[in-house]
Amino acid sequence: MEAMSLSLAIILGLLVLSAFFSGSETALTAVSRPYMHQLEQDGSRRARRVNHLIATRDRLIGALLVGNNLVNILASSLATGALVTMFGEAGIAYATAGMTVIVVLFGEVLPKTYAIYNANKVALMVAIPVTGLVTILSPVVRGLEVVTRLIFRMFGAKYATDASIETAMMELRGAIEVHTTQEAVQDERRMLRSILELDDVEVGEVMTHRRKAFTIDAGLPPAEIVDLILKSPYTRIPLWRGEPDNIIGVVHAKDVLRAVRALDGDVAQLDVGELAGTPWFIPDSTTLLEQLRAFRERREHFALVVDEYGALMGVVTLEDILEEIVGDITDEHDVAVAGVHPQEGGDYVVDGGVTIRDLNREFEWRLPDEDANTIAGLLLHESRQIPNVGQVFRFHGFRFEVLRKNRNQIASIRITPPNSAP
Repeated sequence: MEAMSLSLAIILGLLVLSAFFSGSETALTAVSRPYMHQLEQDGSRRARRVNHLIATRDRLIGALLVGNNLVNILASSLATGALVTMFGEAGIAYATAGMTVIVVLFGEVLPKTYAIYNANKVALMVAIPVTGLVTILSPVVRGLEVVTRLIFRMFGAKYATDASIETAMMELRGAIEVHTTQEAVQDERRMLRSILELDDVEVGEVMTHRRKAFTIDAGLPPAEIVDLILKSPYTRIPLWRGEPDNIIGVVHAKDVLRAVRALDGDVAQLDVGELAGTPWFIPDSTTLLEQLRAFRERREHFALVVDEYGALMGVVTLEDILEEIVGDITDEHDVAVAGVHPQEGGDYVVDGGVTIRDLNREFEWRLPDEDANTIAGLLLHESRQIPNVGQVFRFHGFRFEVLRKNRNQIASIRITPPNSAP
């Protein structure tokens, strides 16, 4: 009887160890590496142990599997021996059925379920004992590693690979998108997503088009030029001579004001062309990340965008790139431009020149922006025609109705998102 009680006690202890190994494996596999990295930076020793274990994951998994299988097999053997003593050969069947249910329920399902929902907490709790286990079983695990590598080599499989930069970027994007249901971090999610996309977006997609760019004819009288500069909401203004594409320089409003003061207000003597700096031209295929670095290196905030033929396409500023990250930045001198008008019922009246990226960022839409920059351009691309006023199109789950046109240019569109489409 005492032997039976001892066997039961040992079996219970082994089941506890089985639950420990199973829960530890699940927690250390599902643990958040960014969270643990931040804890380590904050001085957590347990987090440092967790990160060390994750860094040698093959050795960690090997030690846990060795320990888990050892206690499970030993528990099953003891249970079989005890039940054979009590019931004879039928005890083998009783032990097999009973231990299968007990091990699966208490040694696998329950600890792993708890660990998967509390991975960070459990990982910190088990970091120290698991580190000791890995150290004790290190010789056995190393031997298993050698055998595993030989088997992998025999079949031409790779034992381990380093994560590529593409994989790392996908993990970052996935970590951001996984929190789409949490409204409290909506703004942060938008900014992080925009930062990761800086290298995928070209300046041609965010620039101010030449038709909307504010430029001044250098041939105008000095007094008229000064008036235009003072009325303008911009501090850096391109100057052209002869034709708008012939940009001869970029003048800063402060330089003009200093020159006017130096002339004691005699504006007629002012030569704005001499105050203009050398224009900086960049190709429209430059990515936002490259241009941001260029702005920082050159200590400039303004560039002129040209196409492959050298024709002026528009202007891009440092503020344009920053707005791609943080959203629109307005001050008391900015000109308010109507673009998106929410309507009752959940639809929106949108100007044709509004960019797809702005709509996606503002409303968490997923309209494609690979083939068109503006919403009007997307409608033209998808419809393969110049639509008439009143025409309705449906694509990508959205409903588009053309409300107004200026000749062949789509000026206004009513957009109905999927969640409110009739």
